[in-house]
Amino acid sequence: MKSRNQQVIPLQTIAGLLAVMCVGTISGTTATAGEQDAWRQFGGPNRNFMVDSPPLATSWPESGPKQNWKRELGDGYATILVDDSLLFTQYRVDQDEFTIALNAKTGATVWEHKLASPTTKLMEQFGAGPHTTPLIAGENLYTIGSNAVMHCYNKKTGDIAWMHDLAGEYNAPIPGRGYGCSPIAYKNTVIVGVDRKRDGDDEEADKKAADGQSLIAFDQATGKIAWKSQDFATTFASPILIEFAGATQLVFLMSEEIMAVNPDDGALLWHHKVDPSGANLATPFWNGKDTIFCSSAYDSGSRAFKLTKTGSTTSVEQMWYSRKMRLHHGNVIQIGDYVYGSSGDFGPAFFMALNLKTGKVAWRQRGFKKATCVYADAKVILLDEDGNLALATVTPDGMTVHSKCKVGETYAWAAPTLVGKTLYIRDRKHIMALDVG
Repeated sequence: MKSRNQQVIPLQTIAGLLAVMCVGTISGTTATAGEQDAWRQFGGPNRNFMVDSPPLATSWPESGPKQNWKRELGDGYATILVDDSLLFTQYRVDQDEFTIALNAKTGATVWEHKLASPTTKLMEQFGAGPHTTPLIAGENLYTIGSNAVMHCYNKKTGDIAWMHDLAGEYNAPIPGRGYGCSPIAYKNTVIVGVDRKRDGDDEEADKKAADGQSLIAFDQATGKIAWKSQDFATTFASPILIEFAGATQLVFLMSEEIMAVNPDDGALLWHHKVDPSGANLATPFWNGKDTIFCSSAYDSGSRAFKLTKTGSTTSVEQMWYSRKMRLHHGNVIQIGDYVYGSSGDFGPAFFMALNLKTGKVAWRQRGFKKATCVYADAKVILLDEDGNLALATVTPDGMTVHSKCKVGETYAWAAPTLVGKTLYIRDRKHIMALDVG
């Protein structure tokens, strides 16, 4: 299928405009050593913002870590992928969205694709995106823009293998601030959240969609539907894959439910009401054993669910609920029995620790705006929305900040990417590579 208003722009064409401007199969289990040398999906090798790395610096100069390169890039919140010495992300200039591949060592553009993507006033209120993080599986790069148009590219050349207009083809609504669910790969499929319009204006389309399309799995090579299932209202949160009791489950935080399906066919395994519901933007977190943590902003909060297997059936129960931690569009990391992350929506934000077993707060610390983070070498690298970067260690007893510096501008909402000793970050104007070794 052909995209609307699409074109691949060669390097020589865009050099004047942008110069000096910016896995095969993925599972829910531990990444291999080779996968740790790349960052191919939202959240990194294990989709949890925790990576193995060489030894990192224990502190930085007052000016911050050494900058390998920095260049301008348009608006957007897509985090940065790294694979085969290339970087991949998405950005926007006015009414156009771009998918870009860059040289990881220099930041130079390798290829770029432009797509018309009109905005609304609501999209523009805090930034029209793109919001999703692309996905690499094998030789392919998968992207979804603010208006829910999905592309499959050859990651090295930028050639388009297939595309789907998720809203147009599947009678799906575009969320008010733009599409925000990052795709995930499983075996030979790429799985996305879609939803359906529920206003009843098109009864035939509503009936067809109601057969199940909360999740759609496309064949990675051809774009053909492998399966689609469920009829829960979706939101911005991205799905994860977990291994539980010898089987793989795809867990998805919906608008008012959290659920799991069999990623081979979309069959429902379990679901549980999320009440009270709020802004479900943050991706759920799996502790690797039997507990799923999720957190929402505004009128909601955090909760933990415990899974139990009896025969072939998985049951789920809510262990606790707390309004003390409310993730907006950030993330958490887990060390032992504690999760650590930035809590706050439009008020004050705290970086804090929460006991995963009990939901009780261990500590809260001021000093940063809303933040995202990545964990490596027993250290937390934190980036807040004002572009402040920090190096810290955290324990159940507190947080020690070893270094803090200003590297970006408001709003730096895309989470950092760490591969080896190189940290890649972006704000709404720039992309850069920093040496944190």
